[in-house]
Amino acid sequence: MSKSFNETDCQTLEDILRLRRDVRGNFFTDEAVSEELITRLIKAALYAPSVGYSQPWQFVIIRNKTIKQQIFQSFQQANELGSRQFSGEKKRNYKALKLEGILEAPVNIAIFYKPSETPVLGQTSMKDMGRFSVVCAIQNMWLMARSLNIGVGWVSIVDAQQVKHALNADEDAELIGYLCIGHVKDFLDEPELKQKGWAEQKNSEDVVFFDSFPK
Repeated sequence: MSKSFNETDCQTLEDILRLRRDVRGNFFTDEAVSEELITRLIKAALYAPSVGYSQPWQFVIIRNKTIKQQIFQSFQQANELGSRQFSGEKKRNYKALKLEGILEAPVNIAIFYKPSETPVLGQTSMKDMGRFSVVCAIQNMWLMARSLNIGVGWVSIVDAQQVKHALNADEDAELIGYLCIGHVKDFLDEPELKQKGWAEQKNSEDVVFFDSFPK
């Protein structure tokens, strides 16, 4: 018989969702992350839904400092390009932000999408469903980490091909997420970019519609 959950369980889950944070390098401590904790994060990822039960994910756990340094160099190059999108105060604010924790976090995890060589049930019309499945796995890891009071930072400012090369990934593997994992000094009460005024939080009435979009 399947397990039922009560209101306390629901509230705990809501708290984990609400208090999940994208953690940057200036919040990580140098405390080691145990293999047991990493195993629990991977186990949570493997519980994720996947289109056609394809389970199209691969995980590379990185502790090697030389490899992390290669990834950090890729970040530096991509970050400089990223800053050129902005001008004036926005550019100054961008440059002031700490946007990763590659070297500071004791563990990095690269998550790849590995396409199937055979047709996948449910993926015929929406080709990206396999990639979305990998994102679900990442979210599972992130929420499990928060429940364990472990910080996670998702680094998207990297060159995917450089990361693949550094990790000897197969040619057809696609980098979906690069995570920095570690114990933290503290979790912010609100997302850092919200606190710093980079963007405002959207209200439900801004994004929720009924039956169709308004004309």
